[in-house]
This record gives sequence, C-alpha cells and structure tokens, in this order.
Amino acid sequence: MATSLIKEQNDQVVLFEDKKGVRKVILNRPKQLNCLTYEMFCQMLKKLGDYEEDPNTRLVILKGNGRAFCAGGDVKSVLSFMTTGHWSFGASFYRKQLNLDYKIGTYKKPVVSIIDGIVMGGGAGLSLNSTFRIVTENTVFAMPEAAIGLFPDCSASHFLSRLPGFLGEYLGLTGSRLDGAEMVKCGLATHFVLSKDLASMENALDSLAASGSVDLSSISKTIHKFVHGPHLKKDSVYKRLDAINECFSKDTAEEMLSSLEELAAKNEEKWIVHAIKSMTSVSPTSLKIFLRLIREGRMLNLKECLVREFRASCHILRRTVNNDFYEGGRALLVEKGRQPQWMPSKLDLVSDEMVGKYFCEVDNDDDWEPLHLPPRPAPAYFAPSRL
Repeated sequence: MATSLIKEQNDQVVLFEDKKGVRKVILNRPKQLNCLTYEMFCQMLKKLGDYEEDPNTRLVILKGNGRAFCAGGDVKSVLSFMTTGHWSFGASFYRKQLNLDYKIGTYKKPVVSIIDGIVMGGGAGLSLNSTFRIVTENTVFAMPEAAIGLFPDCSASHFLSRLPGFLGEYLGLTGSRLDGAEMVKCGLATHFVLSKDLASMENALDSLAASGSVDLSSISKTIHKFVHGPHLKKDSVYKRLDAINECFSKDTAEEMLSSLEELAAKNEEKWIVHAIKSMTSVSPTSLKIFLRLIREGRMLNLKECLVREFRASCHILRRTVNNDFYEGGRALLVEKGRQPQWMPSKLDLVSDEMVGKYFCEVDNDDDWEPLHLPPRPAPAYFAPSRL
C-alpha cells in the first residue's frame, strides 16, 4: 500500500498540454477511474486561473485518460482521513472541489469537455458546467451518492433542476443511469460524437484555436462536423417522461415512492422496479436533503446552489444529525457489499425538522466557515442545449 501511494505521488495525476491557442487538462488516474483528489483540484484551479488570464489561450479542452472521464471524488481516501483525523479535512476537500466547479461554470473562455466513458458525482460537476459537453456511445452518467449516505452534489441541484419536467428528481433520488444519447436528448450534453471520431474532432479544434478564429459559433460548427445522430434505445427512460413526471412531481419522497409502487402493481417495467429498489435501500435522510435542494435549486443560480450544497455536506461530515455517510462508506467502500444500517431507516421517520438542520449554519464549531465564492461575471459563452 505504501509503495503504491508513493508511486501515485510521483505520477502526474493531471496532465496539462499547451498548443497554439488551446490548452488541455487531462485527468490521469485511469486505474482509479480518474477519481478526484485534493491535489488534482489544486493543480486544475491554478492552471485554469493562468489560462483564463493568458491572451494566447482561446480554448480549453477537458478530458480523462482511460475508460472513465471521472467517476467522482476519492471518497474512500477522504473518509480515511476524517476517520483517523477530523471532519474538517472533508470540508477542505469539498471546498476546493466546489471552487473548481464554480470556476468552470463561470469561465471567461470556452471549455470543451470530452466525456468518453463513466461520469459520476464530482466528474459531472466538472464536465456538466462547461460550455460544450461531448458524449459518446461509451458514456455512462449517474449521481448515486445517496447510496453511501451523501446526496447528489457538485452543483447537481443546479444542473439536474434544469432538466425537462421532473427528470432531475428521478435521476437524483434513484441514482439511475443515462447513456450518451439520453444526455443529449435531455440537455445534459450538447453533442454526440462516436468515440472513434474524437481524435479527429480534437485535431480540428486544435486547428481552429491555432487560426485565432475562435468563438461560440465556430467551435459549434467544428464539433458538428463529427456529430453522429444519437438514437434512444427502446427501453430508454427518456421515453417514459410522462410516467416519471407523474411519480416525481409529488411533494414528498414518501408520495413519490407510493406512486411508484402503485405504478408497479400495474406495470413491472425495469425502470420502475429499479427506482423502488433504490429508494428503499439508500439513505432516507440523503433523499430528503436532495429533494429540498433540487426543488429550491430551480430558483437559484450556480453560486447559490453550491453554497447550500456545501453547508448541507458539512453537516453530514460533522454528523450533526446522523452517521449515515460514515456508515455508508464503511459498508460499501471499506467492507464492500454490505447493507448499511441507516438512521433513521425509513423515509417517514425523517422529519422536516431533521432535514432543516442541514440547511442551517453550523453553530459553535470553530472548524467551520461558510463557502465563500468570489464574485465572477456571468460567462461570455453559453452552450447550445436544452438546459
């Protein structure tokens, strides 16, 4: 174990490539599915800050090595440090991560994320806040954090709340997956390109940046040359939006679950069975936190959503109400495959008063301070999508 840690410290966990007019940020932990570390946040924040002020940088490309773009934050390592140390380490990790998400979401220059593979949790926070979001036939998106006692975060209360109807509630409360075609259809992604064409597309973007003629329209036209029409599968959840809206438009998580169970009695489609199984096995507290975040997030901007997510996460890390995150991490990440013992164990046992505590400032704790995000103008570039 010590040898592998030393080796990773010596390896470059993020690669940075400079070409004429374009800068590339490449996540480089392929064996760990590019799970994000504190060091990676620091490196990317520093470089992105430099690129933003560099007049020779016209375009930034963000991608990952291996079969994943990024499967999220390195939660197991964070848990280890907090268990042997102090909860504030997790808060520092999360603060740095949300600052990075915010920088990308308000970046002064166009950012193209190439999402060729798994994208979950923190990986979604990085990529789905960028200007252009390229997906492929290999892309798999999900926000399964409630399974370990967290909630969909890293700006999920912002980007999921902008999806059609109540699809965002469905994805966040069930941890269900979308493929690349579904991401384009619902607006999470802007373009679908076959994996085999990515290198050619990237070369074309390099040439565009080198020419100096970079604007939103020219980037979009360049990417569009390689676009492949996405086709929804027969059993795609996107074709079930009416049923999803019927179930997930309810006011409470209990009503949503009840609506799903009523639907299952008439129709045993796979997505319904999965949704029920998920909502009855993950942390009930996490579901209720996320439901409040996404419902209120529809009326908030990116900065406001991130500040609220940080506050709720700090309460989880310091065990203000319960131990669910540490229990979920122990059962699923350390001991692996065990069923966590959530407290409370059922949705109807999680009161509004308990949920409200996650949205209050942390009192009487010198190790806590709120998330302060610097004022930044609205980005000059807006992605052409349904969001």
